[in-house]
Amino acid sequence: MGDELFEHETKVDLSREEAAQRLHDLADAIARHNEVSYVQNNKTVRIDVPDRVKLKVEFERGDESEIEVEISW
Repeated sequence: MGDELFEHETKVDLSREEAAQRLHDLADAIARHNEVSYVQNNKTVRIDVPDRVKLKVEFERGDESEIEVEISW
């Protein structure tokens, strides 16, 4: 894809178990295939993930709590 910018964000309401399964699926794709893919408008977008990445995990507790996971390179 070169330097072409691609952004995608999804927000859905899921059970805790469903959310955990989505994280498992994403982790498996990164570990097994060294890439993640997403289909948009019948076009598959693949993002290659290098051998070394930066992992950021942020926990926030308040009126609206969240766990934020970011993988970058």
